[in-house]
Amino acid sequence: MKKSNLIYLNIAGLAIIGLVLYFALRHTHTEGDGHEHGTEKTTGKEAATANKEVELNEAQFKAANVELGTYALKNLSEVINANGYTKLPPQNQADVSVHMPGVVKTITVIEGQYVRKGQVLATIESPEFTKLQEAYLTSKSNLEFLSQEFNRQKTLSEEEVNSKKVFQKTKAEYQIEKARFNSLQKQLGVLNIQSGNTAVTSVPVLAPISGYTTEINVKIGSNVEVGKPILSIVDNSKLHVDLLVYEKDLHKVKQGQNVQLVLTNQNNTAIKGTIFSVGKAFENETKSVAVHADINNEKNALIPGMYVNALIDIGTNAVQSLPVEAIVKADGREFMFVLEEGHEEAAHDSEKGHSHEDGHQHDDNEGKTFHFQRVEIKTGTSQLGYIQVTPLQKIDPKAKIVLKGAYYLQSHLIKNEGGGGHSH
Repeated sequence: MKKSNLIYLNIAGLAIIGLVLYFALRHTHTEGDGHEHGTEKTTGKEAATANKEVELNEAQFKAANVELGTYALKNLSEVINANGYTKLPPQNQADVSVHMPGVVKTITVIEGQYVRKGQVLATIESPEFTKLQEAYLTSKSNLEFLSQEFNRQKTLSEEEVNSKKVFQKTKAEYQIEKARFNSLQKQLGVLNIQSGNTAVTSVPVLAPISGYTTEINVKIGSNVEVGKPILSIVDNSKLHVDLLVYEKDLHKVKQGQNVQLVLTNQNNTAIKGTIFSVGKAFENETKSVAVHADINNEKNALIPGMYVNALIDIGTNAVQSLPVEAIVKADGREFMFVLEEGHEEAAHDSEKGHSHEDGHQHDDNEGKTFHFQRVEIKTGTSQLGYIQVTPLQKIDPKAKIVLKGAYYLQSHLIKNEGGGGHSH
């Protein structure tokens, strides 16, 4: 019995010793693995956060169409987005028509031509013009006779030589003819016919406003009718924008606020405007209200009906921003490229070229070289082609930032890392 117990004690002791050695060796292995893995992780992080550089020769720089610049201050954080169209007020549009039917004799303008107020656009011919002038001249002659007769009868009536009835009749005839004469004179004026003694068969059609001609609806020999326009004129210098603002933002919009307008179908051309009126009723049950803004259209480059995106500035908090195309993404992060000052190198005069320390041969005909540093950034609000940017490291306030061509630099960097060239 004692011998059996001794055997069991020996077996238990060996088991305990084995367990102690097992856990001791496992702990040592775990510490070794942890140290090794931690080193790899730190090294990878350092490699990922290290700034990278890209070098371009002069030919590559020009081919990439790299555009350099600095931050732009934009009110991206306190703006209201809106869409709308350019619109022309009715007082800056005109349909040119005639007041009497006739036939087109001449046309002196073409579509798209600029005309000034009072300029002759066409001439209309009609025998009715001659009849109207005949009636005018007849009335003028009658009025002179009746005027003299009125004065004579008035004198006789005052001296009680003639009866009051004769004077009253002469007075009525005189006043009727005077009204007829004035009416005929105004009709000639509307038709642009000079009230002279020479009868004419054609009259000029004059431009009622200054602007550009559109939609010429007649040709030589066409019959024109009253009320049917022969052409139209638009004055685009007074163009404004109608923006649709939704109910939730309406209380933030006020008269006098600045607006940045972007013509989406015109290469995102940006123009400035100012709100001059806010609508007081919803537009077509859309729960949006029309907001009217004056715009700067000095060059008359805009026409009615252009689609625009707008940023209505409701605050004064300007932030530094860059064009969206200046930002590149890699490894889940965002970067911009900055030109390193003092790193534009002139090529040597050697015909055979020279070698850099990296062992690569460079042709001297390449000209200057440009070095760009990739800088990690944090982005914010993005509006109409611009995005708020905050660099994660300090850079020179006067540093030249790549505004255009960043994707080329990024692809060049990836190519070099893959063995297609060299990078710093």
